[in-house]
Amino acid sequence: MDFQDGEILYVNKPYRFTSFDVVNKMRWQLCRALGVKKLKVGHAGTLDPLATGVMIVCTGRATKRIEEFQAHTKEYVATLRLGATTPSFDLEKEIDAYYPTEHITRLMVEEVLSRFVGTIEQVPPTFSAIKVGGVRAYDMARKGRDVELKPKTLVIDEIELIDCSLPDTITIRVVCSKGTYIRALARDIGEALQSGAHLTALCRTRVGNVTLNDCIALDDFPQWLASHTEVANG
Repeated sequence: MDFQDGEILYVNKPYRFTSFDVVNKMRWQLCRALGVKKLKVGHAGTLDPLATGVMIVCTGRATKRIEEFQAHTKEYVATLRLGATTPSFDLEKEIDAYYPTEHITRLMVEEVLSRFVGTIEQVPPTFSAIKVGGVRAYDMARKGRDVELKPKTLVIDEIELIDCSLPDTITIRVVCSKGTYIRALARDIGEALQSGAHLTALCRTRVGNVTLNDCIALDDFPQWLASHTEVANG
């Protein structure tokens, strides 16, 4: 494999790692294995620190394909806690409000989920990497500053209810376009259920045709790299 010329790698992002952490770690390991000081490495599509799953990492000239991969359809499996919200719409921040859930039924959940299939408008989370006046929204939000983000048009192809453990937990599978925030979808589902909701788990299970089965665990990457650089040098 020629990592300097350009390779495409599939990695299962670990919990609590930022996408930047993954790229940094892989770049360091690649540079060390190849005996070089610099190597261009980038990823196609940010995953939140508390999310896991498919990350496409490109090296060398293959970084020119990042935009192409970012445009691919994504699939996620998300677990939502109903009846409570957080400022970040996930577990990064503490619960800030509680809401009733006694009125929620499986039929109601299924009906609400069906409303989000198709072309929708979604306001991104304030705790996101979107830039407002050149500053990341999450940097402003973490400093307690007000952030106003405009709605974005996106497409949700499928939403499947995988598990419905009422009164307070549902798990869904979502197939969607680039730019979809599953945290924001959780917020909107909670509001549509006349309650509140936030994510307690999120895994990106597919990007285009790349699934979790195609991915290397980050911990296994050094060993995988050693075997592939040996083959290249052999």
